[in-house]
Amino acid sequence: MQGAVLFLVLLDAMSGSEALHLIQLPATSNVTENAPPETSVHKFSVKLSASLSPVISGFPLIINSNPLTEAFRVNRLSDTDFEVVTTGKEQLDFETGPKIFDLQIYLKDDVGTTDLQVLTVQVTDVNEPPQFLGNLAKGQDLYIVEGANPGFIYQVEAFDPEDTSRNIPLSYFLVSTTKSFRMSADGTLLSTTEFDFEAGHNSYHLIVEVRDSQGLRASTSLQVNIVNINDEIPRFTSPTRVYVIPEELGPGTIVANVTAEDPDDQGFTSFLLYSITTVNSYFMINQLTGTIQVARRLDRDAGKLRQNPTISLEVLVKDRPFGGQENRMQITFKVADINDNPATCTTFAFSILVPERTAKGTSLLDLNTVCFDGDSEAPHNQFNFTTPSGVGSSSRLLQDPAGSGKIVLVGDLDYENPSNLAASNKYTVAIQVQDVAPPYYKNNIYIYVLTNPENEFPLLFDGLPYVFNVSEISPAGTRVGQVRASDKDFPQSSIVYSISTGGASLQYPNIFWINPKRGELQLVTRVDYETTPIYILRIQATNSEHTSSVTVTVNILDENDEKPICIPNSYFLAVPVDLKVGTNIQNFKLTCTDRDSSPRSFRYSIGPGNVNSHFTFSPNAGSNVTRLLLATPFDYTGGLDKNWDYNLLIYITDDNLLSSRKKAEALVETGTVTLSISVIPHPTTIVTMAPRPRITYQILKKNIYSPSAWYVPFVITLGSILLLGLLVSLIILLAKAIHTHYPCKTWKHKKPLMKKGAKMKSTKGEVVVETIQMSTVFDGEAIDPVTGAKYEFDSKTGARRWKDPLPEMPKWRESGAVSEKGTDKEGDGLSGQAQAKAAGPGSRSQDGNPGTPKNRNAALSSMSSPKLHSGI
Repeated sequence: MQGAVLFLVLLDAMSGSEALHLIQLPATSNVTENAPPETSVHKFSVKLSASLSPVISGFPLIINSNPLTEAFRVNRLSDTDFEVVTTGKEQLDFETGPKIFDLQIYLKDDVGTTDLQVLTVQVTDVNEPPQFLGNLAKGQDLYIVEGANPGFIYQVEAFDPEDTSRNIPLSYFLVSTTKSFRMSADGTLLSTTEFDFEAGHNSYHLIVEVRDSQGLRASTSLQVNIVNINDEIPRFTSPTRVYVIPEELGPGTIVANVTAEDPDDQGFTSFLLYSITTVNSYFMINQLTGTIQVARRLDRDAGKLRQNPTISLEVLVKDRPFGGQENRMQITFKVADINDNPATCTTFAFSILVPERTAKGTSLLDLNTVCFDGDSEAPHNQFNFTTPSGVGSSSRLLQDPAGSGKIVLVGDLDYENPSNLAASNKYTVAIQVQDVAPPYYKNNIYIYVLTNPENEFPLLFDGLPYVFNVSEISPAGTRVGQVRASDKDFPQSSIVYSISTGGASLQYPNIFWINPKRGELQLVTRVDYETTPIYILRIQATNSEHTSSVTVTVNILDENDEKPICIPNSYFLAVPVDLKVGTNIQNFKLTCTDRDSSPRSFRYSIGPGNVNSHFTFSPNAGSNVTRLLLATPFDYTGGLDKNWDYNLLIYITDDNLLSSRKKAEALVETGTVTLSISVIPHPTTIVTMAPRPRITYQILKKNIYSPSAWYVPFVITLGSILLLGLLVSLIILLAKAIHTHYPCKTWKHKKPLMKKGAKMKSTKGEVVVETIQMSTVFDGEAIDPVTGAKYEFDSKTGARRWKDPLPEMPKWRESGAVSEKGTDKEGDGLSGQAQAKAAGPGSRSQDGNPGTPKNRNAALSSMSSPKLHSGI
């Protein structure tokens, strides 16, 4: 309790004493742009509180700045003295960066007393020298091809940091003193001479200086290197042009050494190539060293050398195989005569290609057939052969018998043998042919035996048997599998894969494709399990000699990718308006099939068009056969139904077996069927009335072309516009004619224009022809309940035509003289109700109401004139 009281007393004393605060703040200080790190910005001190509690380590600190920056920090000078310095983390740039920073300096001591003051730092502008752009600031290497014409070399670019818009021009100078280069004031470096790599300097070091308008400058270095090109012809350095050589020099003997040099070699990688352009058979030249060697025997005593022992050659030297510089020199060889005629051969180098399975003891070469001695008497014309020599050849090649010159195979030449592979299957044999008499002249013979590899091992397929599976919905290009074949022969030859048989159908000659190098089998087109569930392919692998085949089985995995197909696909039905609910409409039955689904998997649903749900299918799932039933009765009198024609879109889905699952694990396909249903209203009866002037309407209905071509809508639209104009003009003419011939009278005064007491003349029936142009398709058939005659109708337009001629109707009774009273009552024909009954089922309008008088008269006329009506 006493401790708590003491704490409260101390706290009260501290609160009443002088608080901790910053001295020399707030303040405003300046710092130059681009100041280096640790540049002093502002010094300040701290006055401690009365408790003399020290400042916590790390304080004061900058807790916030406006704008945010890391360019400043606070350094501790002593316990109460501090300094704000630059950090160097951010460059202070007067031209591009902020010019004023507000730094909030926060102070805190050990007892938690704090203070916060603001230091405003202003960045002052310093005139900065120009700077070179990019890598040019550190120096730049330039290259000029020797022989190039004087002119533009490089464009030096710099900028002045003070000129942010870069509108003030800078001046460029070439500090280095040289006559080969000059620089324009805008920084363009130009050459003033043509450079020669071989005769002049290979490089030049230039110092470029740039100055701004106030005299500040900056400099950089340019190293201009002269690129050597092949522009000098080689020069021969060997002084000898004529060589005297003795005859009988062995093949390969060096008889001359032609040398040359290329002035372009300095700083340019090149080599010289030598060749002999003169056709000769005695000498050959090493194309790299220029050494001329004897290619064949030089016999001074035979052939052309007997008449002319001088051989002239032209030596060509090039510094590049193609498109380089070249030079030519003539040299002469004189063959000196000696007393010889040693044993010789037609050739001294033999290259024999021996199959690797050649049997031991096989004779490879008989040197006696190619070697001879020009001397005529023995023993001078006799010679023999020395023992063959050669690294690794003595165990494989020998003379049998010794000295006979018959080279026989005595060792193994198996190409795959590791020891033979180590020798690269190449063997060299050296043999000397020499006289048997002094001075024992001899010549060297070189035999090169090369093993010819044979295809000993057949091609073998790995990973047998090959059975691959692929889904029938896989797209073209799907990888089916891969086959591999191997060959143990060396060297390895490339294997080519191909499909020899299988993988074809009536539509596609090639269903599969195999990569000829990798053996990967791919689909060329989609496959169908229902057509072919399995393919048996014969894959063939071929190398240079052998061919091997393997059978590949490709199983097509079944998928539900076929849509249900139903018969009929579209149909028209006529439904009486009073049909009983649950009745199979016209015994209509829908039979469906699906190539990849069970008959129990079908589900039936009716899409748009089933207004008031009058129609349903039974069963609606689980069977491939279903019937169309009337589900709800029609109600036209109550106003519930107004539509007399229904166009139903039926969906047949093959997912019924998946109905108990949460989600479909296979594909689901849906087929469609279209049904057109027309509701037939109640039939009406005909009431016989007094005769009246009859107007016979003959409705001519003409089919037009189905709008399947692009031009049909255009023609129909244009024809409709023209027809509408024609009808308007006809109506106007008809109105004028009626107004002229028949004065306007009301329905209440319908007296005939004749004298009183006179008999009514027999009025001849007027025929009004109404032409309606429509696309008529008679897809239904019905029986007229009044006449009992059959007629066909269009379910879409309602057009009808009699299938058989109508039976003759009873003739109207002809009346005699009609009084004015009778004329008023009956002269107008049947009453409205009688006319409606006499009109029959065709007298209704589209909304189901009785037709207008014009329609009713047309109906009566059609029944009274069956011959005209049947001609529709």
